[in-house]
Parts: sequence; structure tokens; C-alpha cells
Amino acid sequence: MIERERPLLANSLWEATANQVLPRRHLGESLTVDTAIVGAGFAGLSCALHLAERGLKPVVIEARTPGWGASGRNGGQVIPGLKEDPDTIEKLYGPEMGGRMVRISGEGPSLVFDLIRRYGIECDLQDNGWIQAAHDSSALDLLARRAEQWQRRGAKIEHLSKSETARLIGSGAYAGGTLDRRGGSVHPLNYALGLAAAVRSLGVDIYSDSPAESLEKTGQGFLIKTPHGEVRAKQVALCTNGYTDHLWPGLAKTVVPFRSIQVATKPLSENVRRSIFPEGHVSSDTRRLLNYFRLDATGRLLMGGRGGFTDAGLRSRFSVLKHVTHRLFPQIGEVEWEHAWGGLVAMTQDHFPHLNEPAPGLHAALGFNGRGVAMATALGKVLAERLAGKAVEDLDFPVTQPNRIPFYGLRKPAVTSLVVWYGLRDRLGF
Repeated sequence: MIERERPLLANSLWEATANQVLPRRHLGESLTVDTAIVGAGFAGLSCALHLAERGLKPVVIEARTPGWGASGRNGGQVIPGLKEDPDTIEKLYGPEMGGRMVRISGEGPSLVFDLIRRYGIECDLQDNGWIQAAHDSSALDLLARRAEQWQRRGAKIEHLSKSETARLIGSGAYAGGTLDRRGGSVHPLNYALGLAAAVRSLGVDIYSDSPAESLEKTGQGFLIKTPHGEVRAKQVALCTNGYTDHLWPGLAKTVVPFRSIQVATKPLSENVRRSIFPEGHVSSDTRRLLNYFRLDATGRLLMGGRGGFTDAGLRSRFSVLKHVTHRLFPQIGEVEWEHAWGGLVAMTQDHFPHLNEPAPGLHAALGFNGRGVAMATALGKVLAERLAGKAVEDLDFPVTQPNRIPFYGLRKPAVTSLVVWYGLRDRLGF
């Protein structure tokens, strides 16, 4: 069952500025196919596109419309890498598989940018780089270690002094930072819509308004039932991320849906705009409860961060984001706020995305931990390779069985406690 979105989350900048939405067509018949993909976000659409480029013709079913979930509501920052640093990843997974994971995550933005250019997707692409801003001196030391690990692997990452960071961001609030030239930004919903258009141009059907209500194992594969139709498929890929539900037992309990929200000003005056991200970068900081921020193509200033579980909590968090924006960028003055929105992202216990095979022929890619633009696109490609017959040991990402999070019923109070603890550590610097 797809969560009903609160009205407080409906005022999305990306929906208001989206390109023309693709024609909607729901599944109203019975289909028999080799491969069915559930979910038309970045992962599902990337998977479908890469299968289609191989000459295969999956079917995609989507509960709402392409890009409806986190894919169409995130901050649009295209960030390289995973949450953990390269040395840690190779220590955990070994130099062979760990090295592949580091490489594919580091190259994630270039895959996104290549798809955008190859298929002529109009989504306000900026590939000028991503600034990770250090909120204190200890965070600056962490960034230095992280940059050194990536530099050893050939990445173009530059150290920024406090003054350089202030000039490139437009805020003097940070101790310094790093500039990763691999990163950038997109209009996320238009990127998703562009992927969907590319998928359809290669002859793949995408059915909107067709939620998968049940998934059954059959002798020949799987049966997916929707309100007005059904799909029989030899293999199925579940790409539902933060909106993963009961469709396959236990899968939803491998991730924690976490609400991420954003606010956006009206377009800033040209004078103020020149002082904020003058070279077109985007940024997120090193706080455990991080802030992420950028300008859009028309000069709106966007600020994102964690959301709340209740309406009162959401109102409070929207107010906090506006306060943070004024504190970081006092030059904006008494600005008018035009948009406030959010949605669910999926967090995992180990901070890594998961490529699961819960049953023979059943696959899932989920848990992108706030880095979904690049990583969901990249894992969609890996998933396509697996569905096309590539052996597990030859993939660039490990395939695992779903690992349920212990005491899952306590996730909301646990997350609330963790947020309080992280906030305290951010304020006290430990």
C-alpha cells in the first residue's frame, strides 16, 4: 500500500517546474513477459533503459507516475561515492569487490551525465562539482583523510580553505571543505521523466497508476496483480526504495523510510544571486544531521534536511530549514518562500545500498541513503546486467539476501532518539 502523502508535502518546486508529463497509461490487461520491473524511479528506469539497450523488453509498472517518489523530490545533487570512505569499503568487502564498489560509486555521476547527454534529457544539468563543507575543524580533518583516499584512486578533489569555501558557497559559516569535480546537479523530476521517455523510445511499456497489489511465486516465475490487470514474468525487479511495502514478505523491514524535506525561496535578485554559488556548485555539509543546499536554474535558493513524522513535526522542521538558510546566507534578507515539500528516502542499517535476491528470479535494489541520483542510476545498470544473465560474482556490487533490521517495530522512537543524539554531537563537536 502506497503511503498517502500529507498536504504539507505537496508543494514541490520540481512538480511546479516539470517538463510536460508523459501520457499516462494504466495496465488494463494480462501480460506475459520475461522481465517485470516494479517502480519507475531512478533505479527502475535505469534498469529498464539498460535492458532495452541490450535489445530486451521489460515491462515497468508504477503505482503513480514516473519519478513520483524520492526520485522526483530530492535535492537533485549528483554526488559521487558511498557513505563510507574507499579504504573502509575495501576493508569490509575485500580489495576485489570493494574496489569495484568504490569505482562504480565514484563513476556514478558520470553515468548520469552520459545518459542525459546521449538521450537529450532537458533537466538543467550542471556538472561543475560538489562542495562538502566542514562545519568544524574536526570535520575538516575527516575531509582531508577522505580526499586523500579518493586522490590515491585518481579522483579530482581539491582542498578548500575557509576563505575559498566562503567565496564558492557564499557563506562564511564553514571551516573549509573539499571540491569534488565529479559531482553536480539536475532537476530530478525532469531527469526521471527524461529517463522514462528514453525507455519508451526504445519500445518498453511503462504503466502508470498501476500499483502492484500482490506478488506470487508460480511454477513458471511470478504473477503480479494490479487493480485492473496482471503481469506474468519469469523474473521480477523490485525498485520501490522508501515506498517498499508488503509486496514481498520481510523486504520492507530491511530499510528505514526517512522523511527528507526542502524549502525554496522565490528567485533571488541578480545582485544577491551573484554572491551565492557564483561558479554553479552544489553543497552539503558534514553535520550528522546534514544540510544540503544549492541554487536552481532560475536562482531560487534551496535548503534541505531531515523531516518529521507528524504534521507538527513537519511544520517545525520547515521553519528550522528557513532559519538555517537565513543563518548561512544573511544576504538574502527578507526573502519570500515559495515552496516546501518532501518525501521518503530509504536508509539502511549498514549505510550501503542493497542489491538483494530474496528468491530465485526475484531481485531488489533499494536503500540509497540519500545518494540516490547517482547510486540508484548506477545500481539500476548493475541490476540490468544481472537480469540479462551476468553471474553474481562478476557484478560490480555484492548481491545479498535481505537482512531484516532488529526490533523494526521500534524504528520511529529509535530514529527520534538518534536524531536527538546526533544533534547534540553536532552542537558540541564530538
